[in-house]
Amino acid sequence: MVNKKATMTDRQRIEALLRRERPDRVPVWPFGGAIGFCMIYTGTSIADAYNKPEMSLAAQRKTAHDFGWVFVPFIGYAAYGGWEFGGDIKWPSSEFSQAPMITRKPVNSLDDVWTLKKPADVTKAGIVPTQIAFHKLSVKERLDNEPFNVTANIVGPFTLAGNLCGPETLCKWMLKKPEAAHRLLRLATDHIIDLAEMWKKMFGIEGTLPFLGEATTANEIISPKQFEEFALPYLKETHQKVLSLGYKHLYVHICGEQNANLPFWAQVPMGDPGIITIGHEIELATLAKYFPNDIVMGNLEPAKIQVGTPEEVYAATKKNIQDGMSLSNGYIFSPGCGTPPRANQECVRAMTRAANDIGWY
Repeated sequence: MVNKKATMTDRQRIEALLRRERPDRVPVWPFGGAIGFCMIYTGTSIADAYNKPEMSLAAQRKTAHDFGWVFVPFIGYAAYGGWEFGGDIKWPSSEFSQAPMITRKPVNSLDDVWTLKKPADVTKAGIVPTQIAFHKLSVKERLDNEPFNVTANIVGPFTLAGNLCGPETLCKWMLKKPEAAHRLLRLATDHIIDLAEMWKKMFGIEGTLPFLGEATTANEIISPKQFEEFALPYLKETHQKVLSLGYKHLYVHICGEQNANLPFWAQVPMGDPGIITIGHEIELATLAKYFPNDIVMGNLEPAKIQVGTPEEVYAATKKNIQDGMSLSNGYIFSPGCGTPPRANQECVRAMTRAANDIGWY
């Protein structure tokens, strides 16, 4: 254990990393702002995170302050695209619901593929009006633990395409009707570019961090060959377009088991530097090898936070921090995906305690 006095705020720590400088201590920045956990911690419902912007922002600010986290306001969900393209979603309402889920897909047949259109007005699509309202509040104040006060939630083209028809259908069409798969990927990519342009128009570049994430490209779902053919071209186009708008850094989540995809991911521009967060299935050192010029973020297994003891979470966090600090990349500690909303609060506190104890440079 090392007892040191902080010489930086959390905002300054992230800003130092973005300049490729070493901060005084490893920052703790839970993936996606841990918004479900924030709502439960503050005595509100997870559904409020997506429907009540003022309440959601207040919950995230309070939780980040209380637990000693980097705070970057966040509102978005993995099922993005289903509602936004004309389907329906269900808000989380039970003990086992952690985020919105699609109940009616926009695409249910091959005919739907060819008649589907992207939203004509992106500002009115699904959750986007709520996201805009949320960030109109978040830009009014920027705290000492807040390096960015807008997360431009842009998702990823393959995951969005899967949300339009269902991942199982997209996989079937990649094999039997590749032209249909490419049509959905084209619509998804065009919509994502519309989103990126909208975020810039609404909030500018300063203080805005574009977020893109791919879960459906995991190797449990598609092969590396399919990734190369169906995901890589659209990822390259999307990232290049977002960066061409003037954004310097992208916040990118490579979700799940994607080790075999990493040679292809390494061809996708991430920014200068990018912030790349991974699941526990990928080793920090492996990611660092493929992205030597970017910031590595991760990657404690969320299940350990859910079912482990505070002592077990502390030990696992300590190991993760030691591994991250040994890399030449910049490093941010985070769970490898969303923090379980109903996790034991003492388990969650153990992560910050470990960073305060042994995370000093």
